[in-house]
Amino acid sequence: MRKTRRDFLKIAGASAIGMGSIMTGTRKTHAQPKTFKWRMATPWPTGIPLFTDMAKVLPDAIKKMSGGRFIIDIFPAGAIAPALEVVDATRRGVCQMAHTWPGYDIGISPVTALLGGYAGSPNSEVMIHWMYQSDGYKLWQDFRKEKFNVIAFPGGLRPTEMFAHSHKPIRTLADLKGIKFRTVGAWADILPKLGASVVTLPGGEVLPALERKVIDATEWATPGENLPMGFHEIAKYVIIPGIHQPCAPFEYVINLKAWEELPEDLKAMIEEAAKLATLHSWTKIGELDMGAMEVFKKKGNIIIELAPEVQAAAYKLGREWADQQAVKDPWFKKFLDSQRKFEERWKSVERNRILTYV
Repeated sequence: MRKTRRDFLKIAGASAIGMGSIMTGTRKTHAQPKTFKWRMATPWPTGIPLFTDMAKVLPDAIKKMSGGRFIIDIFPAGAIAPALEVVDATRRGVCQMAHTWPGYDIGISPVTALLGGYAGSPNSEVMIHWMYQSDGYKLWQDFRKEKFNVIAFPGGLRPTEMFAHSHKPIRTLADLKGIKFRTVGAWADILPKLGASVVTLPGGEVLPALERKVIDATEWATPGENLPMGFHEIAKYVIIPGIHQPCAPFEYVINLKAWEELPEDLKAMIEEAAKLATLHSWTKIGELDMGAMEVFKKKGNIIIELAPEVQAAAYKLGREWADQQAVKDPWFKKFLDSQRKFEERWKSVERNRILTYV
């Protein structure tokens, strides 16, 4: 059938409309995904491993994993909120996210000591398995959401800490009597039972207090983390082992509204990046610890190992403290039962350990 000029115009018009629809659909399919920019508060000064090799791991990883869709700017202590108030600042929406040590919130809930480690807790090897291969991960999230109205993930781990940098030698229970000792968390409740006087200070105030001898001794972190703080240059004695802190997990906390606004792929990236931060910090800080102990020896610090009686007393008091909290707090009991059940199961693994070297 012969087509008129009018017919050709109709066909051309229909084709143009169809092509326009296809192009529009293509533009929708390839539309740029929404980008996000968050702020992360921390209690840490810049330049120390807690900042560079723990807190910063997640934002660096997220930037790469998201191809720049998700940028998290990280801020040191005091830039967004006081060091011990970063969780509250996150809850209130002052920032979308924070990195912290859970034990700083012990004044709100003693359960945070079970998340952050305490005298009598599992060591870091047991703790990392409990966090990721038991019910620890879910308990952690459920607790933080119910009690603090934030989303939380484990996000960092260090090996066993040092007991103290001290102006005075500490070896026996008698040596602890009257010592002015800076500490936080559950150890602040337990240490006075060993005769010491507790002073609670955030990280940025510890060095000046030690220098002015406002305190006689301080615990802070592991050897490798303590080294850049300079405690060993002021206090002569290095006291080991860290009986108050067999392990020290850390965490990322996120504002609930900010979390709900994220697409599922970015949520998944945060979880994976938080796990990366745990593994990276645990191994990196362990490596730093080895070098630090050598530095302490070369600098002339005197390294003292606590007497077995002190170590046993601290462990006993730590377990008793936990038992007392479990009676009063259902969440605490839930966590404690979970950890101790896992410790019992772990004993079968410990039997396979090599205790001596040929």
